[in-house]
Amino acid sequence: MDWIRQVSSREVYRNDWLTLREDGIRRPDGSDGIYAVVDKPNYALVIACDGDRLKLVEQFRYPLGLRRWEFPQGTAPGRADMEPFDLAARELREETGLRAKAIVKLGLLDVAPGMSSQRGSVFLATELTEGDHDREHEEQDMRSAWVTRGEFERMVADGEITDAQSIAAYGMLLLWERS
Repeated sequence: MDWIRQVSSREVYRNDWLTLREDGIRRPDGSDGIYAVVDKPNYALVIACDGDRLKLVEQFRYPLGLRRWEFPQGTAPGRADMEPFDLAARELREETGLRAKAIVKLGLLDVAPGMSSQRGSVFLATELTEGDHDREHEEQDMRSAWVTRGEFERMVADGEITDAQSIAAYGMLLLWERS
């Protein structure tokens, strides 16, 4: 064996958004230990692009105590298991009111692989039409805005956008456009 192996597991905490578990582990050298893991449903992140414009959402992020700009992203309600493309379309419509005729998968992100099992699929949405958003109760303070790519990059450089998933997703977009 040349990797850490789970030998036991117990649920420590659960709510509608996550489960915290503590696993007993065995390391490659045979020694035992523990590992805490946050299990969250997989999510979809959507870069809505209309020419040079990108659609962002801003909301209060309680753990930080700050309002943060990011790309629309989220999980299915009630921990439901949804196909990533369907989840992407749902999140885009829910948070921004946009509908996309074209959605392309750009890649996959592991949020915090040292502590969480959550993974995110990144999508590019184009050929957009505007409509009414349908935000969840927890998103009642959310607002959305179009920014140019130049504005997005300035916001990252100035620390206005600090969401790691949004910054990584933008990098995926740039790589996809180059290929």
